[in-house]
Amino acid sequence: MSTELFNLKGKVALVTGSTHGLGMAMAKGLGLAGAKLVVNGNSSQTKIDDAVKFYESLGIEAYGFKFNVTEEDQVIKAINDIQVAVGPIDILVNNAGIIKRTPLEDMDVEDFKEVINVDLVSPFIVSKHVVKAMIEKKEGKIINICSMMSELGRNTVGAYAAAKGGLKMLTQNMATEWAKHNIQVNGIGPGYFATSQTAPIREEGHPFNDFILNRTPSAKWGDPDDLCGAAIFLSSKASDFVNGHILYVDGGILATIGKPSNEN
Repeated sequence: MSTELFNLKGKVALVTGSTHGLGMAMAKGLGLAGAKLVVNGNSSQTKIDDAVKFYESLGIEAYGFKFNVTEEDQVIKAINDIQVAVGPIDILVNNAGIIKRTPLEDMDVEDFKEVINVDLVSPFIVSKHVVKAMIEKKEGKIINICSMMSELGRNTVGAYAAAKGGLKMLTQNMATEWAKHNIQVNGIGPGYFATSQTAPIREEGHPFNDFILNRTPSAKWGDPDDLCGAAIFLSSKASDFVNGHILYVDGGILATIGKPSNEN
């Protein structure tokens, strides 16, 4: 009984931006829990094909679809193609995102708009068209990948924080509107994780590495696989009465004000 609560066998899960990084880690978790994976990216077909091969090497049934999550026409076509080739989407993880690190006073308006478009508008576009089939069958799970910047600000990431703060409220409003259809909409807010992108700033002695280790109660960077449990939980029957919640997977950062650098 208890393990069945987390079994995703027979479910179709679309994870946007799942060719690398945290999206790939969460998709892997869903696949290993039994879901059929729909892999999405927009950079190159080769990258999507390589990701599909990686998932298949783990025994996961995976399908690749290249489309731009910010282009509504592409999203509509892709969802229709997925429904024909794989089946109706049971689980949607809106993971695709970008960040531009620029002080607000120096940031171009077009760069600001691009971050908002990818990180906030695209989850609306994809969810809007995926949810229609979920409403018809009276069942579905949507997970929006938020951030600690959904709660906190930090220098040079104003556009990202604005988008992720908006995504938190969009998540809650989606839950409000779609709960009556037995659809659960929640978010995951990752903390700081050890990925290829963060490798340069995780070197011993790097000021930001020292900052994160001191700021995080668990005194370490997260492993991408640490997100798998949260993704599986929010995609499974175990979370059928969890709605409009943001689950922060951050090693305890948001639970504390921090500590002086000289304190153990």
